[in-house]
Amino acid sequence: MKVGVFDSGVGGLTVLKELLKELSSAEFIYYGDSFNSPYGTKTIEDIQKLCYKISEFLINKDVDLIVIACNTATVASLDYLKEKFPTLPIIGVINPGATMALRESKNKKIGVLSTPLTAKTNAYKNAIQNLNENYEVYQQGCELLCPMIEKGWKDNEESHNILKNYIENLPKDIDTLILGCTHYPYLEEKIRDIAKCTIVNPAKETARLVGEQLKKLKSIANLKNYNKISYYVTGDLENFITVGEQLLDQKMVDVHKI
Repeated sequence: MKVGVFDSGVGGLTVLKELLKELSSAEFIYYGDSFNSPYGTKTIEDIQKLCYKISEFLINKDVDLIVIACNTATVASLDYLKEKFPTLPIIGVINPGATMALRESKNKKIGVLSTPLTAKTNAYKNAIQNLNENYEVYQQGCELLCPMIEKGWKDNEESHNILKNYIENLPKDIDTLILGCTHYPYLEEKIRDIAKCTIVNPAKETARLVGEQLKKLKSIANLKNYNKISYYVTGDLENFITVGEQLLDQKMVDVHKI
């Protein structure tokens, strides 16, 4: 069983980390498009072109399923890719995150930190209110966070203040905050300390759904109990490995520059 996972860079590794917990015997092919990062400031059309190219690459590697481990790419290209590749299961991270937030919120006031494009398209607001229109959803686009994490987060006062300002732009009475960019779980503890509310990482629910989907495909049976991971990177290989190992909490081998 092969699972393709892609993101605009290292952020999707937070999704891969949860997939590794859920699927102990899958082979993963990870595509990090760090050369074209960040996606959050690009047009939908440009993102679709990039995601189509990546999906073709993964399909040529014989994957059984693709996970779009990027909120912005999910917004821009999930439906587009499903239309282009109708026989291949493709799972994004928006709906799993929305479902998880609905379970967690008690006062029905949910905040979202995301890239500017994800916020601009009201992706989480629409997903949540399609499930339950009684919830209030507040979105904050964070233009600077993704590039700062891609380059390697600097734990200093300037970085803290940038993060703090984004969070404080949200209403103080939200009781649940969605990490609406797959890079942000790297900052989960820092975000929790500032926001002081329940934090939702959509990667966890996404991984559970992938496991369910693969069981339906009967792809999990008769496999050895270990993971094989191959990484393909379009940008700076050394930086990807340095930051990526921090996100994954494990050594990265079989890493290729493309």
